[in-house]
Amino acid sequence: MEGRFIRFRSRKRIVLTGSETEEEARKAESTPIPTISMPVFANVHEKRQHLKQKLAAGFRLLARFGWDEGVAGHMSVRDPEYPDLFWVNALGQYFGHIKASDLILVDSEGDIVRGSRPVNKAAFVIHSTVHGAREDINCVVHTHSMYGRTFSALGRPLLPITQDACQFYERHGILEEYNGVVFTADEGEKIVKALGENNKALILQSHGLLTTGYTVDEAIWNFYAMEKCCKSQLIAEAASVNGYHDLKLIEAAVAREVAVVIGDRGAASYQFQPMYNDIILQQPECLE
Repeated sequence: MEGRFIRFRSRKRIVLTGSETEEEARKAESTPIPTISMPVFANVHEKRQHLKQKLAAGFRLLARFGWDEGVAGHMSVRDPEYPDLFWVNALGQYFGHIKASDLILVDSEGDIVRGSRPVNKAAFVIHSTVHGAREDINCVVHTHSMYGRTFSALGRPLLPITQDACQFYERHGILEEYNGVVFTADEGEKIVKALGENNKALILQSHGLLTTGYTVDEAIWNFYAMEKCCKSQLIAEAASVNGYHDLKLIEAAVAREVAVVIGDRGAASYQFQPMYNDIILQQPECLE
């Protein structure tokens, strides 16, 4: 992220008349500005708790945005000590009530390792297959959000029509067929194939969105941003006489450059921090 923000002190020496003394001014000028960095953990237990807390806070955010719906929708995070296991939400628990301690630990066979509630079978099939196929993915997000599932009915990719949409340019795939609820390993494999080796997101035909991330922060931000981009493109197409044919696209080379700046792991993680800080301030019990 270095070079994308300003963090060095100015050489200019001033005193803000009426609000600070000479001594206060010099102290302000010498106060260090911390470098933005990812958290460091003393042990695996500390890291596990951090990941579970981030995921629980993420569920609270999904509820706030209205992306909960019955028993549909799920998020998972790979366990930092046992990478073949992952934590996921229990079946039927309202996103807005989930705490870190509510998450269920599941193995690659679909059996519960820790926790005392059942898990959505479709959640297991989708998440276990993606985690098993992509070692670079530690978090997976899927809900039936309104604009995502509406856009998925079109069977088309997001277009680079705005700066924000560029973060998904050549970085998302499309599952071009819908064969019902994802209950079989075969359907899970189709999702993995459509996601590909490098994409961070997927549009599931007539179903909705799926996003991934190396971190929980990245995966949730990717979902938030993708849902917004779906909404933006749907509005733009509706406002155009000839639908998507009238949309002015950002040039491919420019879109790729923008994707590098706003679409990488670090950028997504930092984008997530304001909403994370707000939800744990408003609903601190999610960390329990």
